[in-house]
Amino acid sequence: MRVMLRAHLDTMAANEGIKSGALPTVLQKLMDRIKPEAAYFGPSAGVRTCWMVFDMQDSSQMPPLLEDLFQQFNAEVEIAPVMDREGLEKGLKALR
Repeated sequence: MRVMLRAHLDTMAANEGIKSGALPTVLQKLMDRIKPEAAYFGPSAGVRTCWMVFDMQDSSQMPPLLEDLFQQFNAEVEIAPVMDREGLEKGLKALR
């Protein structure tokens, strides 16, 4: 299932991650594992944030994928199912 990950990173923890080099390492490791079709980074709600769209095969993937974000950056994480335009069109056709 296509999902969107949104992670707000704690400012102090992310600052330390930048100084130590952990932040780019953790993000690269995450992207290597999930192979996102899209990844974006920027400020949201006043903190560093990343958004990644990827295919999650099973919800049991969440703990190993997200634990570094929680433990190292005190991240607030959301994962939500999403669809692209073709998925929306297919879903709307099914309503008829």
